[in-house]
Amino acid sequence: MDYTIDAKFDDSRKCWAVAITGEVDIFNAQDMKKSLTELINDKNTDMVIDCKLLDYIDSTALGALVGVLKNVRSYGGTMYLRGVKPSLAKLFHITKLDKVFEIEGETGE
Repeated sequence: MDYTIDAKFDDSRKCWAVAITGEVDIFNAQDMKKSLTELINDKNTDMVIDCKLLDYIDSTALGALVGVLKNVRSYGGTMYLRGVKPSLAKLFHITKLDKVFEIEGETGE
């Protein structure tokens, strides 16, 4: 399975609202990173990523998200992950990335 990104700039909140669906792994993680980085380079602001339809990520995808986070922070912004499934939340916890990302509203609780 592949992934899709649906991104819109939320004018009222002045942030990128992004939904990632599917699976992100070694085969497409750099493509995802490039897409998200292009958004941030277009408008330097916060990014809210809706993960409720994100089924799987691997370590390469985690690294790509960290790279995007660094870019967001370089502009003084924050990256929020919302709707993270318990299985993915566990991965963030094990890797201690739950201390790095702003994770809100895990689903399935």
